[in-house]
Amino acid sequence: MRVVCPHCKSVNNIPVKESYKKANCGKCKNSLLETKPMELTDSSFDEVIVNSDIPVIVDFWAPWCGPCKMMGPNFERSAANFALKALYTKVNTENEQNLGARFGIRSIPTIIVFKNGKEVHRVSGALDEVSLNNLASQFI
Repeated sequence: MRVVCPHCKSVNNIPVKESYKKANCGKCKNSLLETKPMELTDSSFDEVIVNSDIPVIVDFWAPWCGPCKMMGPNFERSAANFALKALYTKVNTENEQNLGARFGIRSIPTIIVFKNGKEVHRVSGALDEVSLNNLASQFI
């Protein structure tokens, strides 16, 4: 399966397994098991979405948004449960206004799940860790 390195954004082909003890990027050699959500920009968004065989969960947020700040730690904790099962990413709509407009983001936070390069689910509003885990599990 193809996965995008959270460090250098290069595409890696790795074997499909139930769990992984070790998986490193072929280019930068950093761990692909890193679960800290990756920041996406206008220039990296499409490449990450198209080159990920695992679901990509995108949090559209803004730094001034109270509910976004509340959900941030939940999003990071949920990401830790899905190493190489789902790719958690964030788009700062303040900095990436083109992406916010492109996806019709009207309220934040908004979570969009992409699978096989296409949007498959969208939910607006802050979610707790359990809800985020359930959301990710639906698309794995």
